[in-house]
Amino acid sequence: MQHPHTRTTHRPRRRSGSRLAAAAAALTAVVGLTALGGPGAHAADNPYERGPAPSTASIEALRGPYAVSEVTVSRVAVSGFGGGTIYYPTSTADGTFGAIAVSPGYTGTQSSIAWLGPRLASQGFVVFTIDTLTTLDQPDSRGRQLLAALDYLTQNSSVRGRIDSSRLGVMGHSMGGGGSLEAAKSRPSLQAAIPLTPWNLDKTWPEITTPTLIFGADGDTIAPVASHAEPFYNTLPSSLDRAYLELNGATHFTPNTSNTTIAKYSISWLKRFIDNDTRYEQFLCPVPRPSLTIEEYRGNCPHTS
Repeated sequence: MQHPHTRTTHRPRRRSGSRLAAAAAALTAVVGLTALGGPGAHAADNPYERGPAPSTASIEALRGPYAVSEVTVSRVAVSGFGGGTIYYPTSTADGTFGAIAVSPGYTGTQSSIAWLGPRLASQGFVVFTIDTLTTLDQPDSRGRQLLAALDYLTQNSSVRGRIDSSRLGVMGHSMGGGGSLEAAKSRPSLQAAIPLTPWNLDKTWPEITTPTLIFGADGDTIAPVASHAEPFYNTLPSSLDRAYLELNGATHFTPNTSNTTIAKYSISWLKRFIDNDTRYEQFLCPVPRPSLTIEEYRGNCPHTS
């Protein structure tokens, strides 16, 4: 867990009037530059912090503090996955951002998870919603495609200069959710994984070392939580930063349309583990209680990484 730095305040020496005036002018200039830095003026003790201090309203909002641009990536211009759309903060004032690749599910295209692109990017991430090589690809293939998409993002994309390649994550729906587990298993350097109503024939995931938030749905009949999301969560290492959120009154396809609960906790998880931003810990710990939208939430608190 990150420990706050200790700050020591020194009493200034007595200065002449002219020196005091000069010091005040310099301070004003520094404050002015900070104010011009955009939404991401951040604390020196965490260089990865982006955006203003969060609130419940800010993480539930349809858009965060960053204006978002997008670029379409043709499938003929890439290899290893089916192209997609990159959403990214328009401003470069805050330096680089963490990045996330998102896979659709079985028979799905990127349109089924497109809402996550601008919603997450406006909070300070580069987000790549991808199409897969075929709509029938299985989870292991989708996992490889998520990693190929991240490699394209960081090495060849037009926005690669905006990305910190050490701060990457994966998300996916259904078989894409199963694919996000596959990706985390094969690339332990990933900082976060979020499977959304995931489907996979592999039920045990003790190899994963990436902080993982799994969303299940109480009304899921395609990937029922009892045989998918719950055993996936239960077999993650107990020492891992992990969480299971079962959506109340939801179905397998709930992640295919804009959803405040999915957005709120995904943003908090990605900020907490990709950006190491402990300002978002308050939304994850203590664990959220059951509500109109949450059937159940399990997780370890406080988080360790």
